Amino acid sequence: QVQLVESGGGLVQPGGSLRLSCAASGSIFKINDMGWYRQAPGKERQLVATISRGGRTNYADSVKVRFTISRDNAKNTVFLQMNSLKPEDTAVYYCNADLVAQGVYFARHYWGKGTPVTVSS
Repeated sequence: QVQLVESGGGLVQPGGSLRLSCAASGSIFKINDMGWYRQAPGKERQLVATISRGGRTNYADSVKVRFTISRDNAKNTVFLQMNSLKPEDTAVYYCNADLVAQGVYFARHYWGKGTPVTVSS
Protein backbone atom coordinates (compact mmCIF):
# COMPACT_ATOMS: atom_id res chain seq x y z
CA GLN A 1 0.00 0.00 0.00
CA VAL A 2 1.24 3.48 -0.92
CA GLN A 3 0.77 6.57 1.24
CA LEU A 4 1.56 10.24 0.75
CA VAL A 5 1.76 12.29 3.92
CA GLU A 6 2.01 16.08 3.87
CA SER A 7 3.32 18.31 6.65
CA GLY A 8 4.29 21.92 7.24
CA GLY A 9 1.02 23.77 6.80
CA GLY A 10 -0.28 26.34 9.24
CA LEU A 11 -1.14 29.96 9.85
CA VAL A 12 1.20 32.65 8.55
CA GLN A 13 1.00 36.41 8.12
CA PRO A 14 1.00 38.00 4.65
CA GLY A 15 4.55 38.25 3.37
CA GLY A 16 5.65 35.27 5.43
CA SER A 17 7.02 31.89 4.41
CA LEU A 18 6.18 28.23 4.87
CA ARG A 19 7.83 25.02 3.73
CA LEU A 20 5.63 22.05 2.92
CA SER A 21 6.92 18.49 2.79
CA CYS A 22 5.37 15.32 1.41
CA ALA A 23 6.81 11.86 1.94
CA ALA A 24 5.74 8.87 -0.11
CA SER A 25 5.99 5.48 1.58
CA GLY A 26 4.96 1.88 1.07
CA SER A 27 5.52 -0.58 -1.73
CA ILE A 28 6.93 1.82 -4.33
CA PHE A 29 8.86 0.71 -7.40
CA LYS A 30 9.38 4.10 -9.06
CA ILE A 31 8.13 7.67 -8.71
CA ASN A 32 7.80 9.77 -11.86
CA ASP A 33 6.41 13.30 -11.49
CA MET A 34 5.54 14.75 -8.08
CA GLY A 35 3.59 17.89 -7.45
CA TRP A 36 1.50 20.16 -5.31
CA TYR A 37 -2.09 21.21 -5.88
CA ARG A 38 -4.34 23.42 -3.80
CA GLN A 39 -8.04 23.87 -3.21
CA ALA A 40 -9.49 27.04 -1.73
CA PRO A 41 -12.95 27.04 -0.14
CA GLY A 42 -15.64 26.92 -2.81
CA LYS A 43 -13.13 26.51 -5.63
CA GLU A 44 -11.80 23.64 -7.72
CA ARG A 45 -8.47 22.01 -7.03
CA GLN A 46 -5.72 23.66 -9.09
CA LEU A 47 -2.13 22.96 -9.99
CA VAL A 48 0.54 24.78 -7.99
CA ALA A 49 3.77 23.16 -9.17
CA THR A 50 5.18 19.91 -10.48
CA ILE A 51 8.66 18.42 -10.71
CA SER A 52 9.88 15.51 -12.81
CA ARG A 53 12.20 12.81 -11.55
CA GLY A 54 15.01 14.59 -13.35
CA GLY A 55 14.20 17.95 -11.77
CA ARG A 56 12.27 19.72 -14.50
CA THR A 57 9.75 22.08 -12.89
CA ASN A 58 6.46 23.66 -13.84
CA TYR A 59 4.58 26.38 -11.94
CA ALA A 60 1.22 28.06 -12.00
CA ASP A 61 1.60 31.69 -13.09
CA SER A 62 0.20 32.89 -9.77
CA VAL A 63 3.09 31.37 -7.77
CA LYS A 64 6.05 31.77 -10.11
CA VAL A 65 9.04 33.46 -8.44
CA ARG A 66 7.42 33.16 -4.99
CA PHE A 67 7.25 29.33 -4.69
CA THR A 68 9.96 26.75 -5.30
CA ILE A 69 9.37 23.02 -5.69
CA SER A 70 12.15 20.50 -5.07
CA ARG A 71 12.48 16.80 -4.35
CA ASP A 72 14.75 14.22 -2.76
CA ASN A 73 14.52 11.07 -4.87
CA ALA A 74 16.43 8.99 -2.33
CA LYS A 75 13.81 9.78 0.32
CA ASN A 76 10.74 9.83 -1.98
CA THR A 77 10.00 13.32 -0.73
CA VAL A 78 8.84 16.52 -2.40
CA PHE A 79 9.00 20.02 -0.92
CA LEU A 80 7.31 23.34 -1.60
CA GLN A 81 9.02 26.46 -0.33
CA MET A 82 6.46 29.26 -0.26
CA ASN A 83 7.68 32.85 0.15
CA SER A 84 5.92 36.21 0.04
CA LEU A 85 2.65 34.52 0.90
CA LYS A 86 -0.61 36.32 0.11
CA PRO A 87 -4.11 35.87 1.52
CA GLU A 88 -5.15 34.39 -1.82
CA ASP A 89 -2.70 31.53 -1.24
CA THR A 90 -4.99 30.30 1.55
CA ALA A 91 -6.07 26.76 0.67
CA VAL A 92 -5.62 23.11 1.48
CA TYR A 93 -2.45 21.95 -0.23
CA TYR A 94 -2.36 18.42 -1.62
CA CYS A 95 0.64 16.34 -2.62
CA ASN A 96 0.43 14.25 -5.77
CA ALA A 97 2.73 11.56 -7.11
CA ASP A 98 2.65 9.67 -10.40
CA LEU A 99 4.21 6.39 -9.40
CA VAL A 100 4.51 2.68 -10.09
CA ALA A 101 3.80 0.46 -7.11
CA GLN A 102 5.61 -2.83 -6.52
CA GLY A 103 4.10 -5.66 -8.52
CA VAL A 104 2.18 -3.31 -10.81
CA TYR A 105 3.04 -2.65 -14.46
CA PHE A 106 1.60 0.83 -14.90
CA ALA A 107 1.82 4.23 -13.20
CA ARG A 108 -1.08 5.92 -11.48
CA HIS A 109 -1.63 9.08 -9.47
CA TYR A 110 -1.71 9.01 -5.70
CA TRP A 111 -2.87 11.85 -3.42
CA GLY A 112 -2.16 12.89 0.12
CA LYS A 113 -4.91 13.99 2.49
CA GLY A 114 -3.83 17.61 2.38
CA THR A 115 -2.37 20.19 4.73
CA PRO A 116 -4.10 23.52 5.34
CA VAL A 117 -2.36 26.84 4.75
CA THR A 118 -3.93 30.04 6.03
CA VAL A 119 -2.44 33.42 5.19
CA SER A 120 -3.96 36.08 7.40
CA SER A 121 -3.01 38.96 9.67
